[in-house]
This record gives sequence, C-alpha cells and structure tokens, in this order.
Amino acid sequence: MAEANWYVVHTYSGYENKVKANIEKTIENRHLEEEILEVRVPMQDVVELKNGAKKQVQKKMFPGYVLIHMVMNDDTWYVVRNTRGVTGFVGPGSKPVPLTEAEMKPLGIKVENIVVDFVEGDTIQVIGGVWKDTVGVIQSMNSNKQTVMINVELFGRETPVEISFAEVKKI
Repeated sequence: MAEANWYVVHTYSGYENKVKANIEKTIENRHLEEEILEVRVPMQDVVELKNGAKKQVQKKMFPGYVLIHMVMNDDTWYVVRNTRGVTGFVGPGSKPVPLTEAEMKPLGIKVENIVVDFVEGDTIQVIGGVWKDTVGVIQSMNSNKQTVMINVELFGRETPVEISFAEVKKI
C-alpha cells in the first residue's frame, strides 16, 4: 500500500469545520478509514482583550485551509475534491503536493511510528487517557493510525473503543 502523507486542502473561508465534518462522514460511509486517516483544522490559543478583560480563545491557524493525512489515489482525491466547500488541493495545477516533515513540525504533528509487541487477541491495559486502567482484548489494530480497537463495558454493554498505541501496554 502507498504511504500516507499530509496534504493541504483549500476551502471557502469559514467552512473549515463543515468541510472536516463532511469528509469524516464520507470516510465512514465509504469505508475509507484505511486511506484517509485524519482530518484536521489546526487551532492555536490566542489571548484577546475585550472590554478591558483578557480572554483566551482558540483561533484557526490557517483560515480557509484543512489538513488531511491520507494515501493519495484516485478515490481519495475524488472524495476530498468533490466535498462541498472544498475549492481544491494546494499544489501546482491539479497535482496535490504533500507537506514535508519540516513543514509539519511547527504544526505539532508528530510522524513517529510506535513499534508494539502485541497483536489482535492479546489482552492489554490502558495506561493513559479517558479509559485509563481499563483492561480489554484487542479486536483490531490500525498501524497507519497507530490505534487499537478494544471492547469496554459501558452501561452494561460491550462498546468498541479506539485507543492510541501510546496509551496501552500488554498484560
């Protein structure tokens, strides 16, 4: 399979979150989870002065742009390009250009791959995040997204939960 890279998509200004939601819904509907891995609208904390009071708010780092971590092929290009609110990929002509590691570093996007010593069917313990101290059996693994899927008991029902490799350890 081809390697996933980060691409920049130009959107109508103010439509960034709507584009993100639409792409995520399309990923789910067309089962493209293995090809379009993540959609982000980079935010930054900014202190504003309003009516003499300082207030910390989040603002978009790049208004009019959305970052997408995906494997570039005809299907993924078509899905993203034809999402309502998207005007196109950033790059010369119609050829999308992936971001380099140097360009991604200031955005806080890490590209490190975590090597794990567990496989599907192994019992693991969650060591961080919301599900800390939860024990579960790995149902599936996604090495591209660096996550595992385990079932946890929630309100008396088995519920699948996706957890990062960094937050689990093998028992």
